Amino acid sequence: MAELVLVRHGESVGNVAATRAERAGAEVIDLATRDADTPLSRRGEEQAEALGTWLREQPDGSAPQSVWCSPYVRAVQTATIALRAGGRDLAPHLDERLRDRELGILDLLTTRGVEARYPAEAARRRHLGKFYYRPPGGESWADLVLRVRAFLGDLDRAEDGRRVLLVAHDAVIMVVRYVCEGLTEHEVLDLGRRTPVRNAAVTRLVRTGAAAWTVAAFNDDGHLAREGAPVTTHPGDRDALPH
Repeated sequence: MAELVLVRHGESVGNVAATRAERAGAEVIDLATRDADTPLSRRGEEQAEALGTWLREQPDGSAPQSVWCSPYVRAVQTATIALRAGGRDLAPHLDERLRDRELGILDLLTTRGVEARYPAEAARRRHLGKFYYRPPGGESWADLVLRVRAFLGDLDRAEDGRRVLLVAHDAVIMVVRYVCEGLTEHEVLDLGRRTPVRNAAVTRLVRTGAAAWTVAAFNDDGHLAREGAPVTTHPGDRDALPH
């Protein structure tokens, strides 16, 4: 690939429910849908529309030539709305390796819920750190790296010399940066702490050699402000909160 444009999905109803539960001190996030089926919120739809404006503004020489997307509803909705609003006649390719990190038995639990219901897991997480901690039935960040690394290898062969838009999740975007830039565990986690990936923000990685990538933009949400869309930052990878 010549360029990767990484976009986190717009705000989802799951993001809103998780933030509300954390602020209320609840143990469980009140969400009826499974993670894969959780849709965008109304604000998330506005953010996707604003992303479409960003796509429409890109000259042909720098616009994405293909789109790959997580199969989760919130990501597919973001890509579909943005492509339609941006007048880009591209069909998203879905790949399950771009799905969000799986949390196993900790799914739908807040930080307080994990501490209350699985204190031994909370202690194990603190000991191992969030990069290598794998919740029972779930994935660590290192597990996510394995599937993202395999996906990028396949993408390189399928999209040789092309500019590619990826619509996925915050942890996936950070892991793509980890793989492409050769970051360390501490570097990627520090980056995530300092600058969480915002909903519908744009990150651009440009290839400068056979294996070298340069960050041309990170977390760019200027299109949201220009279109009057809300800027939101939700910790989507709840199990990976700093500890």
